[in-house]
Amino acid sequence: MKHPKQERTLAVIKPDGVQRGLIGEIIGRFERIGLKVVATKMMVLSSDFVEKHYTLDPEWRRITGEKTIKSYADKGLKHPVSEDPIKVTEVILAKLKKYMTSGPVVALVLEGAHSVEVVRKLVGSTEPLSSDVGTIRGDFVLDSYRMADSDGRSVRNLIHASGSPKEAEQEIPHWFSKGEIVDYKHVQEKIIYDVNLDGILE
Repeated sequence: MKHPKQERTLAVIKPDGVQRGLIGEIIGRFERIGLKVVATKMMVLSSDFVEKHYTLDPEWRRITGEKTIKSYADKGLKHPVSEDPIKVTEVILAKLKKYMTSGPVVALVLEGAHSVEVVRKLVGSTEPLSSDVGTIRGDFVLDSYRMADSDGRSVRNLIHASGSPKEAEQEIPHWFSKGEIVDYKHVQEKIIYDVNLDGILE
């Protein structure tokens, strides 16, 4: 059983985050809370790569379609495409492929205690309009589902973050080979994780 401090998660700064010059700001937020970058690279993605990423979980199409239909129903609206979750997700995936292949992205593997949950908290909710002030999306994005739907595009929300430890375990090998992930000690780990804080004073 691994210690919680060894948990890893995937984060991907999307094309809008790269184009808006927010790479350093976003990585800085992860580092300031105490997470360690153990892998990073810039990539231009193919449509096939994007589709494989989103469909690593065989249930993704059904779950995403159902969630989308429900979010419309909660607002008293009917989904404009279909009430069939699979058909809804086909449209979502086509938009995601166009969005994620529009320019370079920066992929990261982050390591640290509860990294999946911490990164999700820092990033904010999927819809920027609903994200709290203080989160990455809440502070840097104006976009909303309503505006994205009106424009016939994917919502622009700067960053992808693994939704659960299991999802992170599926996603990381899709983006990085074992040789691209570096195991190393960071000096701040002595303060964050050392049980007795030994060795601070000489």
